[in-house]
Amino acid sequence: MADLLDVAARSLVMDGNLVYIIPSMADFNPETDLPIHPCLEQTYCCYQPLHVQYGRRVVVMKKKGEYLECQQERYKASAWINGAESAEKVANVRERLLEEAKRKPGYEEKSKYKAAKRKKKKEEQKAKKNESNT
Repeated sequence: MADLLDVAARSLVMDGNLVYIIPSMADFNPETDLPIHPCLEQTYCCYQPLHVQYGRRVVVMKKKGEYLECQQERYKASAWINGAESAEKVANVRERLLEEAKRKPGYEEKSKYKAAKRKKKKEEQKAKKNESNT
């Protein structure tokens, strides 16, 4: 995320917008867990719940300051208000979602059923492709 903001701050014209979607869990705090950049100002953040425990945020940032190449490392280092804690919340969303899913009753059975269904479909597609090649 720090790289995304850095590229946007470097590339956007003044008053240009960066719009991105970021997944977030229930414990996500947009005030401290969204990345920041001195050249960009957050103008909009909208949360869309997808489940009780997670959702996604649409974030809009506007370029408000000139980018200084000599400050690039400082920009990236200061992207997360809470440092590694905030970065981890964003980076590990997929793993955290999987952990939550595994805690639900019936997860193992459902997982095995879906895997078998995918395998069967793949085999059918392979057989169909072999038929069309002969």
